[in-house]
Amino acid sequence: MLEDVLVAPSVLSADFARLGEDLKSIETADYVHFDVMDGHFVPNLTFGPDVLRAIKATTDVPVDAHLMISNPDEMTRLYVEAGADMVSFHLEATNHAHRIVSYLRESGVRPAVAINPATPVCMLDSIIEDVDMVLVMTVNPGFGGQKFIPSSVAKVAKVRALAKEHGVSPMIEVDGGVSEQNAGQICAAGANVIVAGSAVFKKDDRGAAIRAIKDAGQLGLAKRA
Repeated sequence: MLEDVLVAPSVLSADFARLGEDLKSIETADYVHFDVMDGHFVPNLTFGPDVLRAIKATTDVPVDAHLMISNPDEMTRLYVEAGADMVSFHLEATNHAHRIVSYLRESGVRPAVAINPATPVCMLDSIIEDVDMVLVMTVNPGFGGQKFIPSSVAKVAKVRALAKEHGVSPMIEVDGGVSEQNAGQICAAGANVIVAGSAVFKKDDRGAAIRAIKDAGQLGLAKRA
């Protein structure tokens, strides 16, 4: 597993009227987390590929595009062409996970797979060897600012155990209700990429918020068995 904790602020919590300024305020982040919602797979509607293209023109921070959409087989290409550095698609939304992963690799984009809170970790068995990251949703997707689901800690540990069983070490990302307060516990369980929305963008000093989450996560990582 990685020895560093990475932080990916979610632009879902940014001020859309000042997006350029907000992106500059998180330039010390490891990734920009870009939440794509289609109003069908999740009950909300957010960004399209043109917004991603604008973000790529504004910041040098790599973009992790999280596709919370019902048709990733058809739509992934648009986000690759818009410049995504990594794409997370939901396992629940496709019957062709390996096809998407192959396309992403051929396109020079890092492939990642996401699972919802109700999806069992065993569903990852056939794909975990092929992806660079597993995204564990720690809230039900669709809206920012939700409370972290406590059972997610055990789920992260199960993903880590499955990866070890398969002899691979993908990044494990958590998304939803994560902050400086629980980052240590989550990273101790196996996560090493933290998506933080409100915990970063609702702070006056975003750089300090990123550092605080990363430091808390590193303390947790040091406690791993």
